[in-house]
Amino acid sequence: MAQKEIEIILMRQLASYLSMPIFVVDPAGTLLFYNEPAEALLGVQFDEAGEMPMAKWATIFRPTDDDGRPLPPDALPLVAALKMRQPARRAVRIVGLDGVPRKIDVIAFPLQGQGQRLLGAAAIFWDVNAK
Repeated sequence: MAQKEIEIILMRQLASYLSMPIFVVDPAGTLLFYNEPAEALLGVQFDEAGEMPMAKWATIFRPTDDDGRPLPPDALPLVAALKMRQPARRAVRIVGLDGVPRKIDVIAFPLQGQGQRLLGAAAIFWDVNAK
């Protein structure tokens, strides 16, 4: 396993303490971590899912728009934040790996280090229908 940037290590540590679901990727879009609240929405523990490339995580949860049309990876807020280096937001319908469909609201933002070096991106999301 390659050594991670200190800022990514710290982001993962922070995410592990947050009560809101959060998803963290590296500059290539590889999933590095999601926290326990995210596990409940995604339907699988991170320890079971592990790190995975963007091509897998961007499709494994079958993201669609409100009309049920599949969303390409570039339409997902986390991918947009990573590629455009600016925050992105969107409501997305997913199916967790537990088979439960959910509508989530996603806010993603790039993670930048000194000298504007791109370190990755993070997304905070929540179940729109949860009370």
